[in-house]
Amino acid sequence: MGAAEPLRSELWVKRRRCAVSLDPARALLRWWPSPGPGAGAPGADACSVPISEIITVEETDTRGKHYGSGKWQKMEKPFAFTVHCVKRARRHRWKWAQVTFCCAEEPLCHLWLQTLQELLDKLTSRPKHLLVFINPFGGKGQGKRIYERKVAPLFTLASITTEIIVTERANQAKESLYEINIDKYDGIVCVGGDGMFSEILHGLIGRTQRNAGVDQNQPRAALVPSPLRIGIIPAGSTDCVCFSTVGTNDAETSALHIIVGDSLPMDVSSVHHNSTLLRYSVSLLGYGFYGDIIKDSEKKRWMGLIRYDFSGLKTFLSHHCYEGTVSFLPARHTVGSPRDRKPCRAGCFVCRQSKQQLEEEQKRSLYGLENTEEVEEWKVVCGKFLAINATNMCCACPRSPWGLSPAAHLGDGSSDLILIRKCSRFNFLRFLVRHTNQYDQFDFAFVEVYRVKKFQFTSSHVEEEDSDLKERGKKRFGQMCSEHPSCCCSVSNSSWNCDGEILSSSSIEVRVHCQLVRLFARGIEENPKEELDS
Repeated sequence: MGAAEPLRSELWVKRRRCAVSLDPARALLRWWPSPGPGAGAPGADACSVPISEIITVEETDTRGKHYGSGKWQKMEKPFAFTVHCVKRARRHRWKWAQVTFCCAEEPLCHLWLQTLQELLDKLTSRPKHLLVFINPFGGKGQGKRIYERKVAPLFTLASITTEIIVTERANQAKESLYEINIDKYDGIVCVGGDGMFSEILHGLIGRTQRNAGVDQNQPRAALVPSPLRIGIIPAGSTDCVCFSTVGTNDAETSALHIIVGDSLPMDVSSVHHNSTLLRYSVSLLGYGFYGDIIKDSEKKRWMGLIRYDFSGLKTFLSHHCYEGTVSFLPARHTVGSPRDRKPCRAGCFVCRQSKQQLEEEQKRSLYGLENTEEVEEWKVVCGKFLAINATNMCCACPRSPWGLSPAAHLGDGSSDLILIRKCSRFNFLRFLVRHTNQYDQFDFAFVEVYRVKKFQFTSSHVEEEDSDLKERGKKRFGQMCSEHPSCCCSVSNSSWNCDGEILSSSSIEVRVHCQLVRLFARGIEENPKEELDS
């Protein structure tokens, strides 16, 4: 049989005669009930699975099984093979499924096995050797148990070899990625929460820039993408990154995305202060409300996960606002907008098109045809804010299924900058409640949202400390707006919450790097359908 020639046979599935078809051109395996040889086309009860979502195939031992009743009498010694594959479940979950096909002839069984295996061998994007970091302390301390029970057996089934490092201290994973030889791996897997992912992110980006001779402390440096993908096995308290890129925080689902070799490019923001890199961010940069929450919760680690609820309530009741100036460069290359109600989904057109337009914009700038950072393009907003949030993704989690910015995109080279001005506690509560439902959370007079590719923030209470930065800002931006009603702030400065970590400086410079890293994911699928029978 030719490599692209369809294969079709009459086989038995769950003691039912079925017509089974394998179409290499469409990379699809299908089967449907057949009353006899030469049955017609598949009907509504047909089942199918893409070749790309088959984990493995193996010959099945049928010895010792009884097939002496009904139509099975014709097969005194049946031969069988089992297809291990992905099955769609509710709420974006994937499950491991098995389908066994039986036939009376051994050569036919071997033909199916050989043909399926040859097609699987052509899937070069699948990892063969992975480096796994396990955080045994994150979340509820179940990382090691989750990996051993839910993930390791699937990796073994898919013939993926692993090297496992169980971390014993903070930043161990980051430091390890600077030291070990990572060229022999096909990807890095982190078992833990968003903090563990951040460690892997910083280690991998830092190692890549060091190898490429790029100075990370230069805010204008063009960072080099890493060739390795990162896989996330969720075992934390919120698992925001996993939830926003897969649609669920289920360990089995994430393991299957790794096995089938999915790849999802993702933006990363660099955060600088005075030409020094502070951190990288992929989800939330929050000043004011979210910064105060993380700073207060750090003092209450003895409370466990409930400390976030306690600190959240305390921060809400405190109702502090902070005065400062936000200057930003609008992301004119992007196709969408923060309020278009078009969320980022698998195969996202907005991310793909926005990256193409950004590359064209960079080429024009490189050849001197256009300066993308002309003075008139920068915008300035100043005043007193309850919160300033910048999101590279929707930041969805189980408590906020739509996230802080539902239409934010993972790989469009931009960040959604959300400014919440001083308002009453009641109005701020209305704003927060909308994070839990589908109503437009930006539909308030005191909320502004912009899609940006760069921004700077300067607190009014550290102007002397950052006088040089402000002088450059005055030259670049011209006259700053100040026509907003005054309010009373009981605290001078807040802290920046950078993906759950506190930054040391309140005045920062942020730049979005388009699709700098890749994950073992495909984005949230639109209305996933169950393709296999239960």
